Formats: sequence, C-alpha cells, structure tokens
Amino acid sequence: MMNPSNKPARVDIVEVAPRDGFQSIYEPLPTADKIRCIQALVDAGMGRIEIGSFVSPKAIPQMADIGDIVKAFNGTPGVRFSALVPNTKGAELALASGIRELVYVVSVSETHNQKNVRQSVADSLGGLAAIAALLREQADNETPLLRLDLGTCFDCPYEGYISWQQVDAVLEQALPLLEGIDLEIAMCDTTGRANPYQVADHFTRIREKHGRDNIRWAFHGHDTFGMGVANALFAIHHGATALDVAAAGLGGCPFAPGATGNTATEDVLYALRGGGIETGIDMQKLLQAADAIAELPGGQTASHLRKVPRERAA
Repeated sequence: MMNPSNKPARVDIVEVAPRDGFQSIYEPLPTADKIRCIQALVDAGMGRIEIGSFVSPKAIPQMADIGDIVKAFNGTPGVRFSALVPNTKGAELALASGIRELVYVVSVSETHNQKNVRQSVADSLGGLAAIAALLREQADNETPLLRLDLGTCFDCPYEGYISWQQVDAVLEQALPLLEGIDLEIAMCDTTGRANPYQVADHFTRIREKHGRDNIRWAFHGHDTFGMGVANALFAIHHGATALDVAAAGLGGCPFAPGATGNTATEDVLYALRGGGIETGIDMQKLLQAADAIAELPGGQTASHLRKVPRERAA
C-alpha cells in the first residue's frame, strides 16, 4: 500500500517540542532554557518550528513567556515559526508579535473537543471562521498561513475508532470558512493508536475529495503504539508534505489518556535519510538538541536513536 514511486524528494519537518512538548511539562521551565533548546534546533537546520502557543497563562502556565521567546527569535533567517492560537485574541497577539503562521485545532471527536477546549466542534468551527476573517483583514501583501490541526483523526480516547467519513464531515464544514486563506491541513493521530494502513486510507480518501492547489497536507503523530515512524512514512507516500515531530520524543496530551509524546524527530529523520528524502537537518546537531531537551526536568521522552552509539546514528 506504500508505493515507493510516490516517495517525495523533500519533506518539511515541523518541530513541535517547543509547543506540544514543553506544555506537557507541569512545572514552568526557565525561559532561558527554552530559548537555549530552540536555538539548538535552529542550529541543527530545522526549517519549521512550532514555537509555542498564545493561550491564557491560567490555562497553560508553561506558555506564559511566549512573547519573550518569540521576541528572541524574530528575524531568524531560514526558519518558519508558527504558534498555536485558541481564539482571535490569541491570533491577534501572535500576529502582533511577528508570527506569520497560525495553528488552530479542532478535534474530529465531539467528546475530545469538549475535553480539550471545553466547547463543541461547532463552536470551534465558529472560532476558526473568526480567525480566517482576521487573516483576510491583514493589510500586508501576504496573508499569513493558517494551519488547521484536525485532532483525533484516527482514534479518540473516549469514542474509539474514527473513520475517514468523520474527518470528512468536519472538513466539509471547515473548508467553506477558509476561502482565500493560505492553508495547511494536518491530520493528527492524537492518541498514537493509528496504524499505517489507516493513515494511508484516510489521506487517500480525504485528498481525493478535498485536494486542491491551495491546500497542503501534514501528519501529526505520536508513538504510543510504536507506529509513529511507520505512520509518518505512509503519510508522506500518500500526499503529506510535512510531518510534525518532537526532538527526543518529548510530549504527551492530558486529554488523551495514555498517549506518549510526539514521534521523535531523530527517529523519523533516520528513516527519511534511508530513503534519500531531503530535510535540510544535520543529524548530529539534532541529537545534541534532543539531548538538551531530554535533560529538561519533568519531561517524558522516548527516542530510539538517542540510545544507539552516535557513530551508528550518522
């Protein structure tokens, strides 16, 4: 089902440890430590980094210093920084800080959406429409990029298996709200329970129905069931051009019981390099960044490549 002839020449790696990973750590980390780890990722050649989220500090105290972190990296050449925003206020703050790529999350599962953001899917889609309207009002020549993360696209910890038709039902409502927006859609395996064939089927069917020139596709995976790397490979062989990963496998979701961290960046990179797929990332420098992230107190990490001799990981 994974056709080698569909192998892309290049894949965007989207490093999400500074957002998905850091926010999984309960005790607030020193801002300087966060900046040091993000700089290590930049030094490794990471071209896209989800730097954090513009949320209420009461909701996620770990993100209280997001403004200072973004300021530290404004003007960094060759890196696309994105930030998660929960509403128009967050979007306005992100845009004012210099962020030009916004991430908005809607869960396919009604129950998970209620647990995650305390509102219905319909209400979340209303928030999406408001952010899209805000982006259209931007006075500059280039409308900021919007990334729509569709959570629980394959499995929900409360509702179980998620069919591609359920994903389609949410997309059918979302896409009319996003006309004229530079858009990337990520299908997210929030619990890490997807299998490669399910990933291939979802991407094939959804892209057949909704594929268009102004939409790019991404895959966000966790490695809870050991399928993280395989799922990522099947995703890019079926139309995904970007993969969300976290150095050292840092992460976890409080509203997806049992889910481990995002698939480790270094593990995915090793597989991509084996196929001759270009990412622009230096493996040894990435492993140094992963070591720094793994040393942060309170984090859950899971990485295969960090455990092997470094000369074997080259």
